[in-house]
Amino acid sequence: MQAISGKILIVDDDPIQRRLLQEAVKKFGYRSKTAENGAEAVRIMSGQEASEIDLIILDMVMPELDGLGVLERLRSDKNATPVIVQTAHGGIDTVVNVMNAGAQDFVVKPVAPERLNVSIRNLLKTSALEGEITRIHKQASGTLTFSDIITHSAAMERVINLGKRAAASNIPILIEGESGVGKEMIASAIQGSSDRKSKSLVTVNCGAIPENLVESILFGHEKGAFTGAVDKHVGKFQEAHGGTLFLDEVGELPQDVQVKLLRAIQENEIDPIGGRRPVKVDFRLISATNRRLIDQVKEGVFREDLYYRLNVFPIWIPPLRDRREDIPALTRHFLARFAAEEGKPQVAGVSADTLNMLQHYNWPGNIRQLENAVFRAVVLCDGPQLTAHDFPQVANVVEQPVSVSVSAPLSEATAQPAAPAQQHDPVSASQHAQTPLAPPPQTGFEQSAPFGFMRNLDQDGHVRTIADMEEELIRTAINHYSGRMTEVAKRLGFGRSTLYRKLKEYGLEDGNKDAAA
Repeated sequence: MQAISGKILIVDDDPIQRRLLQEAVKKFGYRSKTAENGAEAVRIMSGQEASEIDLIILDMVMPELDGLGVLERLRSDKNATPVIVQTAHGGIDTVVNVMNAGAQDFVVKPVAPERLNVSIRNLLKTSALEGEITRIHKQASGTLTFSDIITHSAAMERVINLGKRAAASNIPILIEGESGVGKEMIASAIQGSSDRKSKSLVTVNCGAIPENLVESILFGHEKGAFTGAVDKHVGKFQEAHGGTLFLDEVGELPQDVQVKLLRAIQENEIDPIGGRRPVKVDFRLISATNRRLIDQVKEGVFREDLYYRLNVFPIWIPPLRDRREDIPALTRHFLARFAAEEGKPQVAGVSADTLNMLQHYNWPGNIRQLENAVFRAVVLCDGPQLTAHDFPQVANVVEQPVSVSVSAPLSEATAQPAAPAQQHDPVSASQHAQTPLAPPPQTGFEQSAPFGFMRNLDQDGHVRTIADMEEELIRTAINHYSGRMTEVAKRLGFGRSTLYRKLKEYGLEDGNKDAAA
C-alpha cells in the first residue's frame, strides 16, 4: 500500500460516483473516507474524525441537506477545511453561490482526473501554507493553542491532553524528549491555552549561555555590579513577569545558579547581582530537557531538591520515529512554507513513494531534521513534486522501503537503527545512521537482520558464541540509547561498573568515553 499525504472526505449520494472518486483519490496517493449524504458529512466534521480530514469533495445536489447546506454549517462552526464542490450544472449563479458559501474550488461532472488532482494538490498546499503562517503568528503573539499543533498520532494526543490539563493551572511543568521533537511548541501551546495567553513567553536556552553570564542573564544585574556592568540589566525572570518563563535544556545550568533558581521558584523572588533587595516576580515556569534529569541527579550534577521542584508535572514527548503517521502532514506543511519562501510555487506536492521512504527513515534529529531535509529538498527540486532524488541522504539509508500500513504503526522490525538523538543536520544525521559501531562484514551465511533482531549463525553457518552475541547486543544498546550509559546499563540489566568492564573487554571503551563521562 502506498504512503499517504492527506485524507479526503468524499460526500456524494451516488454510490457509483463515490466509488469512482475513491479510486481516483487512491491513485493520486491520498486516503479517503466517504459520506452518503450531507448530514453524515456534518456529523463527521463535528466529531473527533474532523482533525484527520484535510480536504472535502462535496456533491452539490443531495437529498435532505445539500452541498450549500453543508458548507454553511461548516463555516458557521469555524471549520476552515478546504472544499471542492462538484455538480452536473455549472451555471454562473451556481458557481457564485458556492464560492460565497465558502468553497475553494468548483468542478463540473464528469471531472477529468488530471483537473481534480491539480485542484486537490493546490488546495492542500495553500491550506498548509495558511496554517503555517497562522502558527508562526500565534506563536509570536503568545496565542498558539494545541489545535494549531500538527499531529495525527495517538501518542501525541496523549501529550496534548496532558498539556491542556497543565495549562489550566499554574503548576511547574517539565517537558522531556529528544532534541528536535517540539518541546518549545508544546510550551507555547501551554502558554497560549492558559490564563497567561497573550502575555510574554520568554525562552532561555540554558545550554547556549556562557557559564559566567548565566546568573546575569537570568536574574539581571545593577549598574557597576561587576567589571563591564556599565548599565542596569533586567534579567529573564523580570522579562517574564506576568507571563511564562521557558527554560530549555535546564539540565545545563551550573550548580550555583541552580541554588538561586530553587529560591526563585520557592519564594517567587530573585536577587539581581549587585541588588540591595530581592525583587518579587510573577511567572509561570516551564522547563525542558533532552537528557534524563533523574540520571543527572544520581550523578551529582543536578540538585535533587531542584529536580523535585521542576518535575511536578512531567510531560514526555515521543520521538518522530514513534509517531511516523505525523510525517506526511509535517512534510506537507514544511513544503508549503519553504516553497513560498524560496519562490518555487511550482513545487506543489510530494510523491507517494517519497512519503513512503520518509516514513521508513528513523529521523534521529526528529522534526527539526525533517524540517531541514524538506528545506534542502525544495531547493534541489526542479519538478512539480518532491521525489526521492531530492532526499539523497535519506534515500542512501532507506534503500528498499517496505510499504507502510495505514491501520497499524510501524514496528521496530521494519525501521532503520536509531542514531543518537543529538544529530540535527540531515547530512550528518544520515551519515551517522549509516555508520553504526564497527559493523561486522556481511559475507557467507552472515546476513543482515532487521533492526531489533539478532543473527544466530556466523558466516560459516555455525551458532555464534554467547560472548559474540553479548558484544553485539551492547553495541546495539549504545546506539539505541544514544550513548546514555546509565540507560544502557539499566536496559541490559547490568550495574554501571559491570557495563564498563564489558566495554573494556570488548574494546568498546575508547569509542564511548565521551558518552560515558
